[in-house]
Amino acid sequence: MNTYDFIAANKIIVIVRKAYGKDLLNLSRALYEGGVRLMEVTFDQQDPMRAEKTAEAIKMLGAYHGDRMMFGAGTVLTIEQVDAACKAGARYIISPNFKAAVVEHTKKRGLVSIPGCMTPTEIIDAHDCGADFVKLFPATTLGFKYIKDILAPISHVKLVATGGVNEENFGEYLDLGFAGAGISGRLTDKKLIAEGNWEELTRRAKAFSDIAKKHG
Repeated sequence: MNTYDFIAANKIIVIVRKAYGKDLLNLSRALYEGGVRLMEVTFDQQDPMRAEKTAEAIKMLGAYHGDRMMFGAGTVLTIEQVDAACKAGARYIISPNFKAAVVEHTKKRGLVSIPGCMTPTEIIDAHDCGADFVKLFPATTLGFKYIKDILAPISHVKLVATGGVNEENFGEYLDLGFAGAGISGRLTDKKLIAEGNWEELTRRAKAFSDIAKKHG
């Protein structure tokens, strides 16, 4: 299955920030056991070693899981970061913003492009630029009334909700026609990771996976 179809089929992209090494590997295993098949490793823009750390993390995850999971890079702001992620084995590029040069370079490298947008103008511009999906961010801040108002004229764009998505609202996004969601806090709980409570993270992952199956 190609990357676009894999994302569309699995719907849940877990956003991982500032987790590396053994903790990241254990997290990926716990989420896989719960049915998650997509993880985004973000570039920490405040870390001068961000390119090296992100690339190393993506390589490690790909080597361990192979094709049973697909990994991408997040918070990608530059062409250079696209190249670093691509070289490490990333299959998709996610950004908090829309920048035409990043989308175009992502597509040139043969990767799936998922830029972040908020307004109808941004969303349509990103789509016309070649984005495969558009990340609506911050989704819960914008609210369902805003989302319902803009869906009619942009129903041709595949949207991914990101920012505040949880077990209570995930199904509603899918029912509205969203292709999926980017999920962070509930599935990357730093307290649970520090405790090594992988069972709870697996349980939460399964809850999201069950919702995706029911509403997808």
